[in-house]
Amino acid sequence: MNISVIFEQFPILRSDHLILKKIEDSNLEELYEIYSNNKVFEYCGIIPKHKKDIVKTMIRHYERDFNKKSRVKWGIFAANESDRLVGIIEAFDIVQKLNMVTIGYFLAESYWGKGISTEAVKILVDFLFMDVNVNRVQAEVMPANEISKKVLLKNGFIKEGTLRQATFWSSKGIIDVEIYSILKEDYVS
Repeated sequence: MNISVIFEQFPILRSDHLILKKIEDSNLEELYEIYSNNKVFEYCGIIPKHKKDIVKTMIRHYERDFNKKSRVKWGIFAANESDRLVGIIEAFDIVQKLNMVTIGYFLAESYWGKGISTEAVKILVDFLFMDVNVNRVQAEVMPANEISKKVLLKNGFIKEGTLRQATFWSSKGIIDVEIYSILKEDYVS
């Protein structure tokens, strides 16, 4: 794993429709729209935030985590909408010894069902395998989150199984999670 590719400077990733880049203070309104919507976090371990000053502080936390080399949160920006922030995708639990990364993602509700998550995951997986040279990318999904499972399956992930009562998510308590993964050998074939 070439960890410096991730953390030397904030990586900007692109496709024809999306740009994955750093979230700035200027994105506060769009970020607040995402974090204040309870529906966005129905299947997520994140507690919605209903105060703008808390969301503003979170932008600092993204920077702190990046500088600590523990996690990267990219804003998902729609290139055809003047770079409007439409969601977040992240790489975390970066385990160099196992050459493995966990990813997560969520979108503003008004952008659901447009293929954005599928495309954002593809962009990130391409980057992780081709540039960072990881061997395994995984995601944890609540069993009821059928839409997220479809996003992963479309990107070549395989369901490995269900971990029963194995995770604590602050907004949900102790929950079951399904583990999906893709290995570099799956990706290149």
